[in-house]
Amino acid sequence: MKDRIPGSSVTDEDSDYGERTRRFGALGDPACQRCGGAGWLRRDVPVGHPDFGRVYPCECIADRVAEHRLEAVRRASQIGDLQEMRFDTFEVDAPGNSPEARRSLQSALDAARAFAESPEGWLVLHGGYGTGKTHLAAAIVNERLRAGHTALFVVVPDLLDHLRSAFGAGAEDEGFDERFDAVRDAPLLVLDDLGTQAPTAWAAEKLYQLLNYRYNRRLPTVITTNCDLDDLDDRLRSRLGHVGVVHPYELKALDYRGGTHPERVELSTLHLYAAMTFQTWDARTGTLVADTAENLARAFHTAREFAEDPNGWLVLMGGHGCGKTHLAAAIANHRASSGGASLFVVVPDLLDHLRATYSPSSRVGYDARFAEVRTARLLVLDDLGTESATPWAREKLYQLLNHRYAARLPTVITTAAGLEDIDGRIRTRMLDRRLCTIFEILAGPYHGPTVEPPRTARRGGRRARR
Repeated sequence: MKDRIPGSSVTDEDSDYGERTRRFGALGDPACQRCGGAGWLRRDVPVGHPDFGRVYPCECIADRVAEHRLEAVRRASQIGDLQEMRFDTFEVDAPGNSPEARRSLQSALDAARAFAESPEGWLVLHGGYGTGKTHLAAAIVNERLRAGHTALFVVVPDLLDHLRSAFGAGAEDEGFDERFDAVRDAPLLVLDDLGTQAPTAWAAEKLYQLLNYRYNRRLPTVITTNCDLDDLDDRLRSRLGHVGVVHPYELKALDYRGGTHPERVELSTLHLYAAMTFQTWDARTGTLVADTAENLARAFHTAREFAEDPNGWLVLMGGHGCGKTHLAAAIANHRASSGGASLFVVVPDLLDHLRATYSPSSRVGYDARFAEVRTARLLVLDDLGTESATPWAREKLYQLLNHRYAARLPTVITTAAGLEDIDGRIRTRMLDRRLCTIFEILAGPYHGPTVEPPRTARRGGRRARR
């Protein structure tokens, strides 16, 4: 760093030094003339200076420390959930898109590919909800990682939660400064969903400090946002408007997940699962061993009974591809065909919809959106457990399900997680046999090998009677 002042090395008696070596393992290079092998230095500054007493890594271990800190933030970013988002899976010619929309998607795709090849300046992708901004941003990161480069993907509200948690009494590993520095100095940073964070003064200040630092040093940065750029904080807008450094692309397309116009956000995606009915259910007769075939038949009859008379909760558990979503969608489609109202939503998408209401350009308020889900006549929550496990996400899901539990509102939940992996507050409601039926599907994926799957969940595939 240019502002680094020569300092003195630290000793084994230094408690801060001891904590650092506990976290990062090995010491510095014994031959290093700056730290003498200690690995850490203090800056030679007067008392009262902000850096007085603070420990910094010596250059001989700086790369190792930076990678350790970056890995902690990567774990919070959960880019692993977006590994399938690649350039070759990005759809430009989706049905219903106008020629103008297709041109905007192609331009954004070309720009993202070029950026992944040679990250320079800033790339800003903005447009309506579900238009493919996150897909392109994640594809850039995935491409860089596959090429052996370092890249960091973070959702802005989740990043702020990660930074706030450093102040908690039970916080482990790095403090706030270390976490902030890891993001600030990332060789390539993707900030997804800028503008959906809670509009607090602290959040605005941290985001400005982060982006101003990267702007001044011209560090490669990708930003996605649902907001009109004119609606962002004045200081952020001044950085994002720098021609030559920042390259903005607007995606004018239909909502990929809902098939709706960008200005009209629909919450339920049941129409995407219209083909998943009880009539199209594949019992896989003759392809499964007897116990598994019988378990799958009971899952079908349990779902069919619930569809005829939705009462309480039905939780469908099992591995990916076993048929949980098909049965859940079949229940909602059956109710819709008989005039009943059903709301079908994938849990990560639900949380995205709730975050999007924080945007100044959102046409739906948070309270209205949350009430729509909380009071739905029949709610289907698909893929519980695949959401980003932030405190905010856990709290929203608990508030939602606790209300529906207390009000005894019909709810269907699918999850590939074991009961022990579900938030304890939600799990206690699921285990109330007066309200909830839990059914574990033992069959493997439809297109996988026909073998008896391991029985990993606690309830062993037996129906819990109310």
